[in-house]
Amino acid sequence: MKNITVDDAINRVRARALAPVVETVVLAKGPGRVLASDVAATRDQPPFNASAMDGYAVRRDSLLPKAKTLTLHVVGESSAGRAYPGGVAVGEAVRIFTGAPMPAGCDAIIIQEHVTRRDGVIDIGPEGRHPLQGHIRRAGQDFRAGDILLEAGVRLDPWWLSLAAAAGRDRLDVHRRPKIVVLCTGDELVLPGEKPKADQIYESASHALIALIKQWGGKARYLGVRADDAKAIQKALKGADADLIVTVGGASVGDYDLVKPALQKLGLSLDFESVAVRPGKPTSFGVLTNGIRVLGLPGNPASAFVTAQLFLKPWIESSLGMTQAPAFITAISQTPLPAAGPREAYLRAHLSCSQQGQLQVTAFDDQDSSLVSVFARADVLIRLPANAPSQKAGARVDVLPLDRL
Repeated sequence: MKNITVDDAINRVRARALAPVVETVVLAKGPGRVLASDVAATRDQPPFNASAMDGYAVRRDSLLPKAKTLTLHVVGESSAGRAYPGGVAVGEAVRIFTGAPMPAGCDAIIIQEHVTRRDGVIDIGPEGRHPLQGHIRRAGQDFRAGDILLEAGVRLDPWWLSLAAAAGRDRLDVHRRPKIVVLCTGDELVLPGEKPKADQIYESASHALIALIKQWGGKARYLGVRADDAKAIQKALKGADADLIVTVGGASVGDYDLVKPALQKLGLSLDFESVAVRPGKPTSFGVLTNGIRVLGLPGNPASAFVTAQLFLKPWIESSLGMTQAPAFITAISQTPLPAAGPREAYLRAHLSCSQQGQLQVTAFDDQDSSLVSVFARADVLIRLPANAPSQKAGARVDVLPLDRL
């Protein structure tokens, strides 16, 4: 259970994910939710041939005469939501607007810029005698009835929601969001807005963690800060209404690291108690006798954020029916990189693109795990495998993008 690999820890966390529960929500409550069932189209879109331009709908054979100017009689109008009800004969035209249904018999659009209208007729010059096919949106051009438009497991963003609406769906089946509570511990911590003593600092990790939990699809609640006191920690967590408890701090083996002893009073059974990762070695994970999972994160903010990205996010995603692995990309390091040592290492860094279109990454000089300002400027983490040797600038490295908004 000690110093297990990152991959092993991720697998154990995923194995303890919740069995996804399905609920139905209206589209307005869909952003960020994870779809639980496929969405199929119930009709063609568009359901009819429609004009893509303002102009006149005509039969193509009306354009065959070779007269310099062609005159057609306007017999009606078709607008969006108000189709022209009749047919159109050779020598006739229908005024039409963008999105309106094509009248029966019409197979061409003459755009209004190529037409002169007078007394119920239109004159079409030479430039309008060869209308483009692109002026008509064909029935089913966007999608056909029966097409699977959204697949189960997709996280709903504004564009997916628009597609679901275009399919006529006002409600969607989604996975229930897991309930997660966050508790920070440490005698040295005070809440922002409070007056700290000379030997205290502001608690800052929870604000990122709460936001990330919501962004990743969970329901988050903050339990505040507790002193380094086992009874106070146990009291704060006993009876917590949660699927997962996330603790921050008190995770190592010092005299004041009292989170695990407090949780053991609540029946904690550990799946692992440390991970071979830097930063974040004292990360732990387990389950209480009441079934609530517990993820213990280190107290230093950078350590907490790295391990949340590595372990909290996969737990949430698995509980939402998502199974994808962390999405690493490859980039060229712009700085020399140190040897990793026996633990897999993650360096805060900035991703950019060269003038030649090549991804490049620059690690920050100071990687101290207590530095919030460095993490605030980072948008990726460079992964260095355990026991990796030092590397010169120009090395190709694996990079894990952070979930920045």
